[in-house]
Amino acid sequence: MFNGRKKITGIGSALVDLLLQEEDAFISALGAQKGGMTLVDHHFIEAALGKAGKMAQVVSGGSACNTVVGVGRLGGVASFVGQLGKDEFGRIFTEDLRKSAVDPFLFPSDSPTGRVLSVITPDAQRTMFTYLGASTELDPAAISPELFQDTAVLVVEGYLLFNPDLMLATVQAAKQAGARISLDLASFEVVNAARGLLEDIIMDYVDILIANEDEAEAFCGHRDEQKVMAHLLDRAPMSVLKLGERGSCISYNSQLFRIKAQTDCPPVDTTGAGDLWAAGFLFGLVNGYPIDACGVMGSACGYEVCQVVGAKIPDVGWKRIKNLIECF
Repeated sequence: MFNGRKKITGIGSALVDLLLQEEDAFISALGAQKGGMTLVDHHFIEAALGKAGKMAQVVSGGSACNTVVGVGRLGGVASFVGQLGKDEFGRIFTEDLRKSAVDPFLFPSDSPTGRVLSVITPDAQRTMFTYLGASTELDPAAISPELFQDTAVLVVEGYLLFNPDLMLATVQAAKQAGARISLDLASFEVVNAARGLLEDIIMDYVDILIANEDEAEAFCGHRDEQKVMAHLLDRAPMSVLKLGERGSCISYNSQLFRIKAQTDCPPVDTTGAGDLWAAGFLFGLVNGYPIDACGVMGSACGYEVCQVVGAKIPDVGWKRIKNLIECF
């Protein structure tokens, strides 16, 4: 499937996460739907931080970035393509990539580095307010097949659908370079806002389609698992439906794999759960593990990141995951 390649490349928004733990009332006061993602300007984020009862934690983030960082921490070959500002947030982002064994291919901008205010409520749900900043300036003309040389899987975050020219340039260059394309639907807001382009991209370019229940319902128009999996598989050779505490379903070659979730302890924060699930799953795929084992790796990574605030699994968590992988 991957012609001997093992590199996983991510392309998407180079963002810094601002992690804030607050009550549900804080989300309501901001006029948002809990669990969703809202595009805002940097003034909104500054005003929200001013209303917060505590300081925000600052870490590198972005969906595709979180995934390739996970791949790098697992010992895989990983790279990331994006655009960021020449500021302190940009420096933090670049250093985090290098520390995680991810090759950075980052285009500089005079605009501020993008950021996401991720508000975590006591039920471990996260609600995101995203200022894309410099990340929106990535020029489609700069995206060439050379960026994806030796790439087995290109991880494309659904948020790129907000920039149709960049999305098309990306998937076309990746296909020309011989890479497989994995697309995460990102959020139900993305699906609703970009349905027409999304359908075309999936049918023409996507090899691995990943969605959670809310995203799948927005895309398919219903929530029944069997119907959703059939709908997704009609559109991509491999499809994944993430079901939270009920695990996940993976369809490939007319086979359905049901993967149990790891539920030893309740979640602390769901930030990055889907991104890290994809890291474990795709790492397993490119390294030749059976699909059900890949699903278990994904579940382990998703579980570990939910035990901490933010999308960074600590060293002890990575050790547990690697011990699990050694059993396969």
